[in-house]
Amino acid sequence: MQKKRWLISLSLITTLIVSLLISPVEILASQRADQSDQWTQIKKRGTLLIGVDDSFVPMDFRQKDGTLVGYDVDLSRAVCKVLGLKPEFQSIDWAMKETELKNGTIDVIWNGYTATPARAKQQAFSRVYERSGQSLVVRKDAGINSFADMKGKVVGLQQGSTAYTDFYKYPAKLKRYVKGRIIYQDNNSAFLDLKAGRIDGVLTGTVYGGYYAKHLAGSNDYKLIGSDVFPQDEVAVGIRKKDRTLVKKINYALKVLQKDGTLRQINKKWLGIDTDYLGPVDQFK
Repeated sequence: MQKKRWLISLSLITTLIVSLLISPVEILASQRADQSDQWTQIKKRGTLLIGVDDSFVPMDFRQKDGTLVGYDVDLSRAVCKVLGLKPEFQSIDWAMKETELKNGTIDVIWNGYTATPARAKQQAFSRVYERSGQSLVVRKDAGINSFADMKGKVVGLQQGSTAYTDFYKYPAKLKRYVKGRIIYQDNNSAFLDLKAGRIDGVLTGTVYGGYYAKHLAGSNDYKLIGSDVFPQDEVAVGIRKKDRTLVKKINYALKVLQKDGTLRQINKKWLGIDTDYLGPVDQFK
């Protein structure tokens, strides 16, 4: 009996010692990335962890061989080159993007991400580098020429997208007309259903919708309507609020790319527009 008690006591002592040794490590490991400025760690690591939806053309998408390409791929690579970092792209569930950022799985959300006052309450933003609204992509033979023509029809939306948010935020614009809506994890699936006739339209960013419609098989069969109905998007890099240094570094790099012509070249290549626009610093502070 005494031996059994001695073994139990030894076990408890051992457990206590191990817990005392491990606890500091666990505390450090569990410290969330959003609690402090991470620039020193990012610079030491030498990589910037970039969260993307890799089906979002023309911002971030994969070619047939799996290569990631797009507007934001080119822009983030150029920014990282200025900052002496290597970009590391991570495909994420777009509906969970803010959680991924907060938990430190990624350093930035860089994927045609719309900066809004509501989002600015939770995170910081770089300068706005691209502006675009929402449009409805429909088949030309569907007889749909306005949002009102969607009465009794079905619209497709990507979960977590600005189109999804605006659809519910401004119900008088489109929601009041449609019979139903189907929510998709990615826009690719929505366009496949549009092509197959399972839905009547896809509400998405004008830049995205225009590019995608032009590159669909039978692209002449599609058109965009209502690009001026919803408020204009302002696209920026999403960054943790505590990462003030990273915000400044990315803004600095964007200015460099504006001055040397790189930003204009990227806009011409992917969006077909001749601009090097950058919004004001701390626009969403």
